[in-house]
Amino acid sequence: MDLNDATPEMAGSGTPVFCTIIPPHILDNLARSDDPDRHEPARRTLEHDHVRRTLRREIAARDLTPGEPDAAADKPKRTIYDARHQETLPGHKVHAETDGPSKDASVNRAHAGLGATFELYLKVYGRKSIDGAGLPLNATVHYGQKYDNAFWDGERMVFGDGDNDLFKDFTIPVDVIGHELTHGVTQYTANLDYEGQPGALNESVSDVFGVLIKQYALGQTADQADWLIGAELLGPNVTGTALRSMKAPGTAYDDDVLGKDPQPATMKGYVRTTDDNGGVHINSGIPNHAFYLAATALGGKAWERAGQVWYDVLTGGKLTKNAQFSDFAALTIKAAQARFGAGAEHDAMVKAWSQVGVTPK
Repeated sequence: MDLNDATPEMAGSGTPVFCTIIPPHILDNLARSDDPDRHEPARRTLEHDHVRRTLRREIAARDLTPGEPDAAADKPKRTIYDARHQETLPGHKVHAETDGPSKDASVNRAHAGLGATFELYLKVYGRKSIDGAGLPLNATVHYGQKYDNAFWDGERMVFGDGDNDLFKDFTIPVDVIGHELTHGVTQYTANLDYEGQPGALNESVSDVFGVLIKQYALGQTADQADWLIGAELLGPNVTGTALRSMKAPGTAYDDDVLGKDPQPATMKGYVRTTDDNGGVHINSGIPNHAFYLAATALGGKAWERAGQVWYDVLTGGKLTKNAQFSDFAALTIKAAQARFGAGAEHDAMVKAWSQVGVTPK
């Protein structure tokens, strides 16, 4: 059977998105640890995420049509809340857009990360906030007790402090913030189903723009970038460099407690599983690697050409909710030619998808 086609049980069915930056397979490994300092935070996090996933369905059921942007939509409207280690959202309002720096470093990092995400989408792609109409960006810090995750719940960003052992404060990596907020962009555009190949594309799109937000903020070209997601998140007791590597999927970590990075780089390693909504955090390594190959082949600033193609596909109206890798690949090739002509950009897309074993439909 052609792995470019999803099996029936993995076909998109409109499963609403509740995305956490730490994949379930990592938390499952931690939950089986004999060390209570490690398995107790993981088990609490898994239990919490199950509850939040149910609440996310209620948010997803609402009408999410953006309004018309007003005159101030080209400026961010950020509000930061403090959960004070409780699990009640949004928490206590502690920082508004016009406030000066806070004494709380987590508040400042969340504010800056929301701003970095807003800036890339506005200045590079002309998008006014994640909905295209100036949606206010809200975030809650200090969520829960040793909560080992961060998530977009359909309305806001939420950050745990981590356990200070395996994971640090989740406001630290700007690409994690960009990743989660990009789930909001996808929610307002293609709204990709969150299972099987569409779900892996949903995750991959967030990784792509998360890493572009980091590169844009640092002023890095494609050859200068590390192409890692969550490089600053892992604690000192973890054998690894990041949560994921777009350059070399499957190599981000190999740890006695976390396990080994299971991401494949090509369709030869495609993982069929019923866990994690059909392996959305695992098989996303394939389109991630395709983007890396295209971006580095083109060189320069990855957000300008490869990133523009990905953005055109995400927002162009032709990407269906149940799109497979082969559908997405075909659309990137068409989008590259439509925007840049039959040149280097088109050729880079064709070659990148071929290298990862995806045949465009």
